[in-house]
Amino acid sequence: MNSSLDRASSPDADLQPTLVTPPRTGSLLPPDDALRVTLHDEVHARPSARVRLPALVVYVAVLNEGVSREQELEHLRRLPGQADLPPESVQSSFLRLRFANHTLKWERHTEFSRYSLVQPLPEGIELGKACPDLLTSLVIDPEWLRSIPGRTVAAVELALLAVDLKQPGLMQQAQAWFGGRNVVASQLGNGHSWAMTQFRIGDNGFERMLVLAPPETTEPRVGRILQRLLEVETYRLMALRGLPMAKRLSPLLGDAERQLADITAQLENKSASDEALLDTLVSLAARIERATAENVFRFSATRAYATLVHERIAELREIPISGTQKLGEFMQHRLSPAMATVAATAQRLASLSERVARTSALLRTRVDIATEVQNQQLLEKINHGQELQLRLQSMVEGLSIAAISYYVVSLLVYGGKALKGAGVPINPEAAAGAAIPLVLWVVWRATQRIHAKLHGH
Repeated sequence: MNSSLDRASSPDADLQPTLVTPPRTGSLLPPDDALRVTLHDEVHARPSARVRLPALVVYVAVLNEGVSREQELEHLRRLPGQADLPPESVQSSFLRLRFANHTLKWERHTEFSRYSLVQPLPEGIELGKACPDLLTSLVIDPEWLRSIPGRTVAAVELALLAVDLKQPGLMQQAQAWFGGRNVVASQLGNGHSWAMTQFRIGDNGFERMLVLAPPETTEPRVGRILQRLLEVETYRLMALRGLPMAKRLSPLLGDAERQLADITAQLENKSASDEALLDTLVSLAARIERATAENVFRFSATRAYATLVHERIAELREIPISGTQKLGEFMQHRLSPAMATVAATAQRLASLSERVARTSALLRTRVDIATEVQNQQLLEKINHGQELQLRLQSMVEGLSIAAISYYVVSLLVYGGKALKGAGVPINPEAAAGAAIPLVLWVVWRATQRIHAKLHGH
């Protein structure tokens, strides 16, 4: 079976600058930036399909965590005639395979991959038929769908029928498609077409959607309607992935807030030691930082997906159908509380982290003040010790001068006695006694010069 490939750039593709591209022959411009073409062609990424009425669309979105592009390429190669699909075909994160009577589109996003099969509506399926079985006439092997690598996050069987929207009893016939149960429905494009669903997963694992459009609707417009409806449902489910995490965090945040209040009270009343408070506060801060690291991406992604849901709903340009609730209105009534819960939890987590930081700063200030007081006391003790040491040193120096002078005078006495013995008329004791003031001054002066030299060095 022959097929052709449609490839486009993707926001998920790596935008790593390489070398500057050489100037084009005959170009009037400087050389292109390495990202110019990639960024310019981004507007053409993932173009809408051209779908001819009537048609059946089987859509599956799977989480691709742990699933590589190579694994998805190998799965795509299992399709008839695609055994030689080149590796380059999946590098742009968008691939459309066209076969004789159907089209398969593959898209890889940051967190999920999408597979969209567009084929003719099975024979004998028409508006008014009760709960038609649409998946028994798949043009591809059901086992291929079942073995798509990843975990299913969204699955939709969407039928597009060409009908006259002005015919009477149209809503009753459409409700029969859903077994006569109530549906959520809107006029799209300011009344151009109808879309309806129940937002329920059937026994086969698929949600069922129905689009009614005039026979003259162009193929590009049908493709845009199809793309917006499937993106609304996919982004809605991806946005809601933050809700279980927010609910799981609520008890932890409550316990952390109570513990922080207790720490703050003990800090105010000085009823616990700084060391004990610091240990408790560090443990609490670690828990908060861990929770932040584990959930910050999910909460940010939830906000981004919720924004896309609002944008896609606005693009549908819905008009209510009498007796039914609009798709966007139904979805917002269910989605808004969940998004508010996620936003409040994210804000609560960020606020708790800031409060822990402020409490840490208070405790650190108290510890710093206590440390400064201890340092001041220690300096006072050191100064007092140095003063005592200086006094002791002065006393020792005085005694040293007296001792040195004593020894010098004794030497003078012995010298005088030696001279007297040699016949010199001298009184050794009197001469030594007269020399005592001079000896004391000389020794003191020598000591001062030694001090001066030491201070000079």
